[in-house]
Amino acid sequence: MGPEILAPAGGEEQLLAAVRCGADSVYLGTASFNARRNAANFSPEALAEAVRYCRTHGVKVYVTVNTLVTEDELPALEQTANAVAAAGAYGVILQDMAALQLFRDKYPALHRVASTQTAVHNVDGARFLQDAGFDSFVLARELTLAEMERICAAVDIPAEAFVHGAHCMSLSGACTLSAMLGGRSGNRGLCAQPCRLDWKCGKGDHVLSLKDMSLIDHIRALSNAGVATLKIEGRMKRPEYVAAAVTACKCAREGRPYDRDTLAAAFSRSGFTNGYLTGKRDKSMFGFRTKEDVTAAAVALPGLAALYRKETPLVPVDMAFSMTADSARLTVTDGTNTVTVEGPVPEAAVNRPLDADRTRQNLEKTGGTQYYVNFFQADIAPGLTLPAAALNGMRRAALAKLDDARGAVPEMSPGPYAPIVSEQRSHPSPSPLWARFYTPEQIAGADALERLILPIDALTPALLDTYGDKLTAELPAASWPEDEAASEDRLTFLKAAGLREVWTDNVYGIALGKRLGLTVRGGFGLNIANAQAINFYVNQGLASLTLSFELPMKKLRALDGPISWGIAAYGHLPLMRFRSCPVRANMGCAACGGRGELTDRKGIAFPVECGGRKYASLLNSVPLHVADRDDSGDWRLLWFTRETRSRCAAVIREFQEGLPSPLPRTGGLYYRELL
Repeated sequence: MGPEILAPAGGEEQLLAAVRCGADSVYLGTASFNARRNAANFSPEALAEAVRYCRTHGVKVYVTVNTLVTEDELPALEQTANAVAAAGAYGVILQDMAALQLFRDKYPALHRVASTQTAVHNVDGARFLQDAGFDSFVLARELTLAEMERICAAVDIPAEAFVHGAHCMSLSGACTLSAMLGGRSGNRGLCAQPCRLDWKCGKGDHVLSLKDMSLIDHIRALSNAGVATLKIEGRMKRPEYVAAAVTACKCAREGRPYDRDTLAAAFSRSGFTNGYLTGKRDKSMFGFRTKEDVTAAAVALPGLAALYRKETPLVPVDMAFSMTADSARLTVTDGTNTVTVEGPVPEAAVNRPLDADRTRQNLEKTGGTQYYVNFFQADIAPGLTLPAAALNGMRRAALAKLDDARGAVPEMSPGPYAPIVSEQRSHPSPSPLWARFYTPEQIAGADALERLILPIDALTPALLDTYGDKLTAELPAASWPEDEAASEDRLTFLKAAGLREVWTDNVYGIALGKRLGLTVRGGFGLNIANAQAINFYVNQGLASLTLSFELPMKKLRALDGPISWGIAAYGHLPLMRFRSCPVRANMGCAACGGRGELTDRKGIAFPVECGGRKYASLLNSVPLHVADRDDSGDWRLLWFTRETRSRCAAVIREFQEGLPSPLPRTGGLYYRELL
């Protein structure tokens, strides 16, 4: 059959569209803990009914539990897990490591998928997730076909890849733009999509908006590369869109043509792109929703609705009918479940006895159901008959009984699960200062700093000789498969020169650092928001953690664990990480010179930090600065990007003395409630 087709089901109509058009599995969310909280979603009762419907149709259900979870939400998370298990879902899609531990320990029979929010974009990242207890994972959308193949070949768990739908500008899980600008967190399922507004760079407009992806023409190549599941994006989309995308994927998987124009009309942003898969990361990838796109959809949608208006016969069954003078019996099997129903006592035929052909004609009328007859046999004693109504009744009763058997939920006994209780402990006050510098030329006030963090490409043996054990190497936030060997070689060289530890914003760095025998420190990109996640990374051997800067200060204070943790206290914090750099696409690297910026519709400039031309980071326009606000954690991180050496020195003094910034600043999300 080929790779599995996994379709979005944001509500009941979308679920019907996905199943009736031939999806092998669907993913959907409950009211909480899912990355599309504004979709219709499913109550516990509706979830149970949706799963039953899918089970009867041979379709697997994955429930999304893929948002960051705060400490006070952990009891509700466990209730959600109970509801998912009780409903009989096949699996769950997870981001927060607290959710992984819960499902792994309490309901190990549920299939655990690492969400795209975990940003798996290289071999070490995939291996880390496999070892952590995931059963499969979603590949980052930014990967080329060759990179996907390399990752798939390196692990023993299957991989999913998005093949159609919206493209986030940022690596998933690494976007805080909506949260920082409007208090609506994408990591919490409420992204307001400010990236789709008219951001500018040079002469380019809408430079943070990518066209929708469509890799449907490449399905066979993806399958050959080792991709096991073809995932369609779109839990916020209409059912007609779901019908069009599933139909196109199914046609392409079977080697049949599909209607590209209708698919684009269902929903697109200035057409489609396959730029990441083919490695053509240029201006042609960018696009936004136009009036022409909206007009085309209005024309296409009515016709698409016909694709899922009625049940589709997708489930083959075998029927065996027998009739003697004493009884009529119909047995139906789907190969796994077998049911039998008894009919009325046959009558002696007055004119025409019932034969196999007439019986088959009646019993094969499975229209209005998901079944079709694949094999039929009849054993009928001569001279007997049954009215057509009786045969139809037997067929209906047998298929209803088969529905019950297929939809039955196996009992799932919970395993031992003991959540960690966050115990308060004292922290130093004022807490020590750590500083991350973008370049060595920025280093100032080193005597006042407990730790200095520098990108691995900026570190040298001379710096290690000067600062010794204070120095930590910052791993790239994104390291693509072709760059992994170079990163490992660089770290090996620096270790020989005296390097002892690394800082990572992505799980791949944990696997890499531990393999080289280096101390690993976790950055804020790990999105840690609760004590369970802290405990997870303690068990992974990390020496320290930086908690998510999306947490309000009052929730930070409620956390603790047996590990050193701190907070980002200063910096133009990264709002997005992207592989397709909008500055390069609109100006070119030569014109940028590493000093690129974007402007929003209000004309406010946002710097773009270059990650060695391998990725880029959109930085906030004003720095976080909380030197004079509440202290929290075992240390405070100063995140320097474009500051001059003198400005770095001034910031360090301000934090030493608890002074407010004389320049524009923000308190970030520490002092407002995040939705």
